[in-house]
Amino acid sequence: MTKLSVNINKIATLRNARGEDYPNLVKTAKDIIKYGAEGITIHPRPDERHIKYSDAYDLKENITTELNIEGNPSQKFINMVCKVKPEQVTLVPDKDDAITSNSGWDTINNFDFLNDVVNEFQLNSIRVSIFVDPDYKMVEGAKKINADRVELFTGPYAKQYLNDKNNAINKYVKCAEAANKIGIELNAGHDLNQENLEFFKNNIVNLKEVSIGHALISESIYFGLQSTIKSYLKILN
Repeated sequence: MTKLSVNINKIATLRNARGEDYPNLVKTAKDIIKYGAEGITIHPRPDERHIKYSDAYDLKENITTELNIEGNPSQKFINMVCKVKPEQVTLVPDKDDAITSNSGWDTINNFDFLNDVVNEFQLNSIRVSIFVDPDYKMVEGAKKINADRVELFTGPYAKQYLNDKNNAINKYVKCAEAANKIGIELNAGHDLNQENLEFFKNNIVNLKEVSIGHALISESIYFGLQSTIKSYLKILN
């Protein structure tokens, strides 16, 4: 089975729009879990424009399923994650002014830095995933760093899917084959939706988890949060 982790950044964006606490992030996360999702993902950025650092502590104290915290491992981020101790941390090489994640780590040229960060998190009993582009060499590099998982950046797949889905999936299939061969687990995320998810899932073996936020929250405006989550779970399993 492939687990669904729902990214709730957009819920935080809506909450912050009026400087109040509605919708309440913890309540929404609890409802998402009640509707069947197996995890909650957050991506606090330095300017806290959606998820605030305090949200990470509140969620860890109040949800009963897996918490995945994404972000660029600045010292502030590292300190927060080690205190919160989520089940998983996903390292993403975002610049401070990035609108959204748009590339993965070069796990070869950043080996020393990532190796130190991964080791620190693992010493705190936190599973570590590294966000990478669909390049099997980056997957192999993550394994040498001793990461537990890689998360494949699926933005390029989503952009190419409508024009040529078979070509769009090729690099990801090679990455999955490499991951299985060397023994590193596989996550995926970014721009996945109900239209392109099933084909991706059916072609990628041993996919542990997908993280979906923007599309799922947007679709729920039309179909409701519970119905939308159920639709994703049906596709995945």
